[in-house]
Amino acid sequence: MLFFLRKYFSYFLFILSLLFLLLVIYEFSNSYDLKKYSIYFFLSFILIIFSICTFFLKNNFLDYLIISIISIFITFYSFEFLLTNNFFKNKDKNNYLLNNELTKYDDRNRFEIYTDLLKSNKEIKVTVTPRAYVNNINKKLNIRPLSGISNSKTIYCNENGYYSFFQSDRYGFNNPDNEWDKTDIEYLLIGDSFTLGGCVNAPHDIASVLRILSNKNILNLGYGGNGPLLEYAALREYLDQKVKNVIMIYYEGNDLKNLQTELKDEFLNQYLLNSNYSQQLKFQQKLIDSLAHEMIDVEMKRIIEISQTHKIYFLLEKMLKFIKLSNIRFLIKEKYFYDPNNDKNFLNKDFEMVMKEIKRTVLENKSKLYFVYLPEWSRFKYPISYSNENYNKIREIIKNLDIKFIDIKKVFLEDEDPLSLFPFRMHGHYNIEGYLKVSKTIYDEILKDQLSE
Repeated sequence: MLFFLRKYFSYFLFILSLLFLLLVIYEFSNSYDLKKYSIYFFLSFILIIFSICTFFLKNNFLDYLIISIISIFITFYSFEFLLTNNFFKNKDKNNYLLNNELTKYDDRNRFEIYTDLLKSNKEIKVTVTPRAYVNNINKKLNIRPLSGISNSKTIYCNENGYYSFFQSDRYGFNNPDNEWDKTDIEYLLIGDSFTLGGCVNAPHDIASVLRILSNKNILNLGYGGNGPLLEYAALREYLDQKVKNVIMIYYEGNDLKNLQTELKDEFLNQYLLNSNYSQQLKFQQKLIDSLAHEMIDVEMKRIIEISQTHKIYFLLEKMLKFIKLSNIRFLIKEKYFYDPNNDKNFLNKDFEMVMKEIKRTVLENKSKLYFVYLPEWSRFKYPISYSNENYNKIREIIKNLDIKFIDIKKVFLEDEDPLSLFPFRMHGHYNIEGYLKVSKTIYDEILKDQLSE
């Protein structure tokens, strides 16, 4: 066996190195990002040179080399197999099921559960985010919805073993509908999926906990995928004079990236260019509902088409990811090379500009503004490599604008085990305990601020 391997090993390694180079060229041709792929070009050339050198090695040395490479090969792909099949995550899932007396983790995707529930409830809906309309190339779409479908039981997301649902209000947000009829609103929340309540059910979302703690009326305008500009637009459309305090909930994981996308949308830019601009969305909910239903129908058709005609394609794609050791490379990148500043494209002046407009709008409404900073999972998973550059810049901008800064990052760091505040200690939203800690901190900090005035 070893003789056979020794005879063809150098040829095999040379062919493999050429295939690796071709793969790098193919990947590079799809993005032309030389900075990203330069290291792979370098490795491919090193591998080619190394494979050529093996033709001239002595048999004994070549035997040791073959055994070493095969051992490394088996080790890496065994580990990749475990990661691909969620071995470690399933272990956490099983522990969670035992501790919470759940019989099964719901592994269905959002549209699978939607299809199943439609059989017994024709009125069930899924979330269609405002982000889905941003930079939409459909010229007939002359509106930018900032909420979802109204007055519906809505499927949201699953990170805790079960799918979360919420009953949308008259404008498509996650509120008890009668909150809009109250004569005074203590807190109005703007933000993304964390503010909406992903992926927990009431009364564990931030707005619900604040209602319990304060015994006051609260409106939640948060929606998944929102960045600062979408949040500002929602504030402009739905803010009422009866609101006493506005709470902007900022998530460090993707809010700046979302802002970069939002700034390219001509409709959203109107909110920045014209202080009187409005889409009058409160009076266009029927149109918003209709557009969202169209989005759902299109997505359903796409998923059905994929499931019927593209099974082989997805199988090949999965195989290619396995061959490329995608999961192992992701772990290495996250642990040793993670830099939140590289993939968020910090927009210093643009973020500050949006925050100035948010503050101006809140002050004109004679309300008070609070800024809540939410930390992401990677900060606690990879504390050594995680950079605080963006955090420091955001904090400086908020303080310079004289806005109260509520630091949830600091609160989570004081916890003995911050990762326990995330579902299965994995990347995602917070779990029930995490949301409770966030909500209590917001309530305590605002109460302290109000008492000091």
